[in-house]
Amino acid sequence: MIRQIEKSDFAECVSVIRESFLTVAKEFGITPENAPAFTAYATDEAKLTHWMDNQKRPMYGYFDNGKLVGYYNLYLPGGNECELGSLCVLPEYRHGGIGDALLEDSIANAKELGCTVMKLSIVEENTVLRKWYEEHGFIHTETKKFDFFPFTCGYLEKEI
Repeated sequence: MIRQIEKSDFAECVSVIRESFLTVAKEFGITPENAPAFTAYATDEAKLTHWMDNQKRPMYGYFDNGKLVGYYNLYLPGGNECELGSLCVLPEYRHGGIGDALLEDSIANAKELGCTVMKLSIVEENTVLRKWYEEHGFIHTETKKFDFFPFTCGYLEKEI
């Protein structure tokens, strides 16, 4: 079941986000020392509070028998575009359709909010994830290399 996240869910959200993104960190050599701003290390309850209260990001979670196992948020900077943020699924729940369900839900919610374009960013070297998004209709638009990350950022978008 997917439902909107409340502040009382934040501790569980932080745990799911960190654990989920840690698999990417381990696979691509991303550490707290070489990328302290990476999602696996920089997400905490204060960040989620900022996203909810200041940026007004709607947040959603996938719950399996009451346990949060997947998460995403939508950043709405204005206009008709939105950014899908921190979509993730706990490693032991992957490959069972939860990511697909969260992505479909994010698109439906974005459309309801008046968005016609969804953007997102990934670790560009994560070719498996890039292929998954492309299979869901996202188009790779650019890459950027930042000094504060030991990886390349890949950007994708989709008309919704």
